[in-house]
Amino acid sequence: MLQFDDDKEIKKLELLRLQEEEDLSRTLAETKYHIPYVDLGKVVLENEALKAVDQKRARELEVAPFNIAGRKLLVAVRAPEHDGIKAFEADLKRSGYIVSWFMASRASLEKAWMRYDEISQAEKIKAGSLDISGDTLLKTAEKIKLLEDIKILIDSTNAETSTHRVSKIIEIIFAGAIALGASDVHIEPGESTVHLRIRLDGILHKVSDIDYKTFEFINSRIKLLSGLKLAHNKAQDGRFSIYVKGEEISMRTSIVPGAFGEGIVMRILNPKSIQVELEELGIEKKIYQIISKEIDKPNGLILITGPTGSGKSTSLYAFLRRIYSPEIKILTIEEPIEYHLEGITQTQTNPDRGYDFLEGLKSALRQDPDVIMVGEIRDGETAKIAVESSLTGHLVFSTLHTNNAAGVVPRLIDLGVNPKILASALSLSIAQRLTRKLCNNCKVKRAVTKEEEELIRNTLERAEKLGKNLAEYDVTAKQKIELYTAPGCETCSGLGYKGRIGVFEAILVNEELQNIMPNNPSEREIKKIAEKQGILNMVEDGLIKCILGVTSIEELKKVVDIYEYAEDDPVK
Repeated sequence: MLQFDDDKEIKKLELLRLQEEEDLSRTLAETKYHIPYVDLGKVVLENEALKAVDQKRARELEVAPFNIAGRKLLVAVRAPEHDGIKAFEADLKRSGYIVSWFMASRASLEKAWMRYDEISQAEKIKAGSLDISGDTLLKTAEKIKLLEDIKILIDSTNAETSTHRVSKIIEIIFAGAIALGASDVHIEPGESTVHLRIRLDGILHKVSDIDYKTFEFINSRIKLLSGLKLAHNKAQDGRFSIYVKGEEISMRTSIVPGAFGEGIVMRILNPKSIQVELEELGIEKKIYQIISKEIDKPNGLILITGPTGSGKSTSLYAFLRRIYSPEIKILTIEEPIEYHLEGITQTQTNPDRGYDFLEGLKSALRQDPDVIMVGEIRDGETAKIAVESSLTGHLVFSTLHTNNAAGVVPRLIDLGVNPKILASALSLSIAQRLTRKLCNNCKVKRAVTKEEEELIRNTLERAEKLGKNLAEYDVTAKQKIELYTAPGCETCSGLGYKGRIGVFEAILVNEELQNIMPNNPSEREIKKIAEKQGILNMVEDGLIKCILGVTSIEELKKVVDIYEYAEDDPVK
């Protein structure tokens, strides 16, 4: 006796019916209407093309515009002989479109019409803002303890048929990233799937894979939110805000075309992440005292060096918050303005309109400021004006790309700054890096290798020979060396690290340094003099933080050359 699986048979018959419908459309296209055939399920549907015709008319006439290039509009149609098609084509021509017709089945057109619903829903969201209620964020956060929890939530939502499915996925991504303290969200199309990654404490972590169809909707939604054009193959930058329990979190969007589609990166500009006080940066005691003294002066040039992502902006903002007073005017020139500071005049560069750091600095001086913060010194002219500004009664903060604090002077001289003038202008150079902090909830002591012990002990002994008071940091060169690791727990999302801390060094421009600057000194010469100041360098600062269990030596190696001074005898 034959047994039939009704559901399976019905599905099989439906597939056969759909295939017959496609075959018929293809045949009619070739033999009767002499126009190309298209299966809309196998092409990229462009939102800009769909918006050329409203949904109601598209359904009435059984058409769907699916591609646009300049004024050339590609339109799929089920029945070219429909009474309203000629009038419809005439309307499109009057609107400036050049129409190319394609034959498509009704099932194929339905796929395009579904996209109208997505566009409509997305446009209901105010461009430039997305309201995630506190309840939504808290409920999502409760479900997310580990990175893989975001994947579980996305996968379960993706399986739904709800029209709000894409909105839910976007909420999960944003809420999850904010809940875990991520700084960036990366959505990257690959050859076969789209990869979702988030950056936690400077490290990118894979979260989930997203199918291309869902990605198309997410891409369109993010573009609309960011105020960007829906057209493809153009690099674009935008911005929008998320409101969580009344607090604004800015999202800076960057979209770049790639081999398999548009890559999306969103920087999460959470005001809480920048509200770090000077005491919380991880600055060692002696440098802290020097910085506190120098930023209280009415004039001078203070420069912070370090690679991208080393926390320079966070430090500068901490300086500005420390010295802010209604009695002084503080003006910044930034690219871009990432965080808004209350009571401080902030301006943003616009190179396309000729407003770069140089022009911004020139304009700033006409605004009668007391303190100026320049986002970055990139050229000789900006460097010269920054130096001159410090000599004319202004306190100037800025950043510079050098490997260490000693590299500031040679770099400025290379940019064309007069070394004699520099000697009077430069007050302090600071170098910093960011390293991940071990999770306090799960960190444990680990065995120390012979090589690690030798390196640390030699570094501490060298520091003591140079007159650096290690007792201030609760360590000595003769103590037992202990290091730490962390296996991971719910507190740190299973990563073993939570948060980041700075590793610093600084050089105070004293009389001895001022005397050698006119001779165009090398980094090595500056280092030799600076070592007499009793300030920890980045290697010493970092290794002490490892001994104290703040970070791990593995993390320190990623940002600092811990062997830099290994063969250097300070006595010579």
